[in-house]
Amino acid sequence: MAFLKSPRPLKPYARALRFGLKSLVRLYGSHYPRYCTVCGHEGRFFSYGYPLVADVLCPGCLTLERHRALAIYDEETNLFAGKDILHFAPEPGLAKLILRRSPKSYRTCDLFAENVDLKINIEGIDLPDASVELVLCLHVLEHVDDKKAMPELYRILRSSGVAIVMVPVEEGLDETYENPNIKSRGDRLLHFGQEDHVRYYGRDVRDRLRAVGFSVSEWTSREPQVSRHGLKRGEKIFICAKN
Repeated sequence: MAFLKSPRPLKPYARALRFGLKSLVRLYGSHYPRYCTVCGHEGRFFSYGYPLVADVLCPGCLTLERHRALAIYDEETNLFAGKDILHFAPEPGLAKLILRRSPKSYRTCDLFAENVDLKINIEGIDLPDASVELVLCLHVLEHVDDKKAMPELYRILRSSGVAIVMVPVEEGLDETYENPNIKSRGDRLLHFGQEDHVRYYGRDVRDRLRAVGFSVSEWTSREPQVSRHGLKRGEKIFICAKN
C-alpha cells in the first residue's frame, strides 16, 4: 500500500492547469458588463495585476479599482471642483477626470516620472507650508518611508485642507508588517506582495495618519458599486483632514 503514502505528482499540476485555463478565459473580461466611472466605458474589464485579478482594468482609460472608487467618491462629494490640487504619481485616466471637474489648479508630481509638473520627493516635499488645498496620494505610501512622507503631506496642506490617501490594507493585521532588512525585489514580492513595496499596512494605518495630526474618516466600496464598476470589495479611501 505504498502508493497511499506517496504524493500524486500529477494532481497539483492538473489543478494549476485548470485554474490557469480559467484565468486565461477571463483574461479579457467575463460576461458580466462593467461601467467605468472615470471614462464611461461600458462592457468587459480586463484582468490585471500579480496575482492576476479578473475584471479590474478598464480598457477605455486603463484605470483600476481605486481610481473608479475615487471617481464615485468625487461624484458623491464634489471633491475636485474649485480646489488647488497636488496629485502624487498621477494616473492619466484619473488626471483627465479631475481636469473635467474644473479644479482651481491642478499640478502633478513624481520623483521619477517625466510627464509631470513637479519633480518632488514625497519624503521631503519642496513646497511651502500650507500651500495646497487637496492632496491625492493613491498607492504611494507603501513604496516610501511613511514616517517622513506623512508629516510632509500634513505640512503642505492648508488649514482645513484634505489629503486623500489610499493604500493596500490587510484589515486582519493589527499592526503594519514591515522589515527594513527585506530589501531584494524577490523578498519584497514574497513579504509585501509587490517588488517595490516596503510594507503591508494593517488596521493601524489610521493611527499612523492620526499621529501626524490628521483627522481621519473613511469611505468604503460596497455593493452594488463593487459589481457594477469593478471595484475591490471593502477598499478604503482615507479622507485625512488638517484641522
